[in-house]
Amino acid sequence: MNNTQLETFLKIADTKNFTSAANMLGYAQSTVTTQIKQLEEELGCLLFERLGKSLTLTREGEKLTEYAERMLQLEREILLEIPTAKEPSGVIKLGVSESLCYNRFPEILLEYKRMYPKMDIQLQFIDHDTFPALLKKGVLDLVYTLNPLMENPELRLIEKRPESLGFFVSPDHPLAKKRRLTEKDLEGIPLLLTSHTCSFRHMLLEDFVRLGITPTIELETSSKEILKQFAMNQLGVAFMPEMVAVEEVKSKRLKKLSWGGSAFPIYSQVFVHKDKHISKAIDELIRLIVKKK
Repeated sequence: MNNTQLETFLKIADTKNFTSAANMLGYAQSTVTTQIKQLEEELGCLLFERLGKSLTLTREGEKLTEYAERMLQLEREILLEIPTAKEPSGVIKLGVSESLCYNRFPEILLEYKRMYPKMDIQLQFIDHDTFPALLKKGVLDLVYTLNPLMENPELRLIEKRPESLGFFVSPDHPLAKKRRLTEKDLEGIPLLLTSHTCSFRHMLLEDFVRLGITPTIELETSSKEILKQFAMNQLGVAFMPEMVAVEEVKSKRLKKLSWGGSAFPIYSQVFVHKDKHISKAIDELIRLIVKKK
C-alpha cells in the first residue's frame, strides 16, 4: 500500500467514476484500475461495489476513506516540516468561501506565491455546514470562510473580522431613491438570494418569519455574478456580501440600499482543526490573510 494508491482511491470515491478519476490524476484508466486492484488484494476486501455503470463505496471502502485522508494529510505535513530548506515547499489544501475570492483572496494568493513559489495551494470552495468535517478528516488543512460567527469544539478559530451583508439594486430601481429601508419596504419586492445551503439566505428568511413578512423570491443561485446581473437589470433586490459588489458599486452599476432593519452580522474567519499542527508554510498564509484589509 502506498500514498499514490490511496490518492487514487480517494479520487474515485469522490468522482464515483474510474475514467473521471484517471483523467483528473493524469493516468491511463488501466493504471487506475490496477492500483485499486492491488489495494483490494492487499487489504483482502472489495472497496467499491460495481453495479452496472454505478459505483459506490463498500463498508470497507468507507472505513478506508478516513484513514486514507489522514495518511495523505500526514504526508503533506512531513513535506512541509522535515526538509531543511529555508524556503517552504509542499501542498496546502485550503477551503475558501466563494465570496472571498472576488477581490480579497486572489491578492493574498498572489502575494503568497511570490514569496513561496515552491508552495502549491490547492483550493476547494466550501459550504458552512460541511467544512468542519473536512478539517476533522484531514481533507483540508485550513479554512478561510465568510459566515455568521461559528463555534465548534472540534475547531480552532484563529482569526475573525466583521464583514457586511447588504441589499443591492440598479441605481434606476425605485427603492434606490429611498433614504432608509426596513423589512416592510421589501414586502412584495422580488428578492435575489443565494442558494438553499447558504447561511446568508437563512439569516434573511428567518428575520422575515420573525416579523411575519412573506418574501417574494425571484431567484436563488449560488452564483454571485448572476445575482449582480439580475440586480443590474432591475429584476430584483440582491442580498449578498458587500465585498462581492465593490466594483459594481464603484462604477455605479449597482447601489447599496441604506438599511435600517435588522442587523445580519457575518465575519471572515480562519479555522484549523483543534489538533492541527500549524507549519511555517500554513502560518505564513494565515499571516497574509490576517494582514489583508
